[in-house]
Order: sequence, then C-alpha cells, then structure tokens
Amino acid sequence: MKRRNFVKTATAAVAAGTVVPAWAGGHPEKESPAAESVVNHYVLFWLRKDLTEDQVEEFAGFFEMLRTVPGIHKFYYGKPAGSKPRDVVDNSFTYNLMIQFKTLEELEVYGVHPTHMEAIAQYSHFWEKVVVHDSVLK
Repeated sequence: MKRRNFVKTATAAVAAGTVVPAWAGGHPEKESPAAESVVNHYVLFWLRKDLTEDQVEEFAGFFEMLRTVPGIHKFYYGKPAGSKPRDVVDNSFTYNLMIQFKTLEELEVYGVHPTHMEAIAQYSHFWEKVVVHDSVLK
C-alpha cells in the first residue's frame, strides 16, 4: 500500500471511530472494544545490598526459569530505566518482572506451579524484599 493510501485509510478509520490512536487515549494493542482483558502480574525485587555485580546478574536465571512455566501470554523483566528523578518515580528496586496471562486461572496455576516454586527456592536468598501487584488490564 502506498504511503498516501495508507494515510488516507488510517485517517478515515480514526474519523469513523474504528481506531482510536494511542495519543487519544486508545490502546494500540486493542483494535476493537470487543478485545478481552489481560491479567497482569507485576513484581518488584530488591536484591540484597551485599551481592556482587556477578550475583545480581546471576539472579536473571530466576526469570529464565519462570519463563518456562506454561500458560504465560507475555513475559518481560528488566532493571530500573534510570529515568530522571521525580517525586513519583521509585527506581530503588533491582529488577522488575511483568507477566501477562489471558485468564485469572492461568495466573493461579502459575502461582503454585512446581517450576515457580523451584525458582523461588533456588533464588529467594538473593532478595530482601519483593512486592507483587496483580491487576486486570482492559
């Protein structure tokens, strides 16, 4: 499709209300109001301050174990972005994890799955604090 035709088609779709751009409050991952919700499992990890850099990097093996649990829809982990300090920004954590599931039942299965339990047993000595937020994304 030529650029001119694409722009014309996209503009018509926005005008007709069939597509709501992200900048207008839309969700680019959802193309229609009938799209289903997603269960989001968001976890922050504060690792022990006495760990070496190698041990902090070794902790990534925890996430690689978790990645293999069945039922996961999307899986991401990382470190603080280093964004500019603001009153509302908390970059004090060492790692964060975001897993998305299609259903609450899949989250519940993940929570007690043997691989999840094994990963916790193997790596929990690395952390001093963990905070979990589960939510439903629309």
